[in-house]
Amino acid sequence: MKKISAFILIALSLISCVSNRVFNDLETRYAQLKDNYNRQTKSIEILNSEIKDLTKKFVTLEETLEETEDSLNQKQQKLEQLESSLDLLKQNSETALKERIAENETLMEKIAERENELADRMTRVDELEGLITRQQEAMRNLKEKLSDALLNFEDKGLTVEARDGKVYVSMENKLLFRSGSWTVGAEGRMAIEELGNVLADNPDIAILIEGHTDNVPFSGKGPLKGNWDLSTKRATAIVNQLLENPDILPQNLTAAGRGEYLPIAPNSTREGRAANRRIEVVLSPQLDEIKQIINTID
Repeated sequence: MKKISAFILIALSLISCVSNRVFNDLETRYAQLKDNYNRQTKSIEILNSEIKDLTKKFVTLEETLEETEDSLNQKQQKLEQLESSLDLLKQNSETALKERIAENETLMEKIAERENELADRMTRVDELEGLITRQQEAMRNLKEKLSDALLNFEDKGLTVEARDGKVYVSMENKLLFRSGSWTVGAEGRMAIEELGNVLADNPDIAILIEGHTDNVPFSGKGPLKGNWDLSTKRATAIVNQLLENPDILPQNLTAAGRGEYLPIAPNSTREGRAANRRIEVVLSPQLDEIKQIINTID
């Protein structure tokens, strides 16, 4: 019994020792589990907080994405509108460009035509300038020939002068006519004959014969009706004598009476009146060819 009792006591003692150790182990394990639970709880709380933040960010991003998609759609629509406008603009530009090219081609054709016209006009102008130069030269030569042919009469009231592209042969009446007469005297006939010889060699010259008087009224009797009539008859008398030369063309001659209305000196003096009583032979180049050229230029 003593052995049994001792054994029981030993067994109880062992059991007691084992229970305390297990309890302590369990308690330690519990503390560890509790600590781990607390850490997991905090971790879960942190994760929940992060989830909330991420959820907010996700919502915000989702809203931003929607706005971006809306903006992108709007921009896409604008882009499509711009592309459509660009296509239309290209079409219009191509049409406008073709029209502009056609206009330019038409303009270039007109410019070419104008250039041809201008070149033709320049040719005509050159022809005109050449003709005028030749006529001026011809008039200078004519003046020299007349001066040489009529040299013997220059101290008797005859002058030869070139001005304004024409040649003027002026003869005072004392060389040609007696007072109140329109019959050419002997010396005057000699001067007119020399004049006619030179004019016969120049068939392209227009010849105007002008009769002039002073302002003293004509007081003679007969068919004359005044100074104008007298100046006309004297001019006609010179024409008739020139026509005695068969080489002078009648169509080149013109007779005109100027009366007292184109004086070259004052009628208040004897010398002035004598200068005004005159025959003027105005020689000028024929202008028909010049007129034809001018008409082609206009």
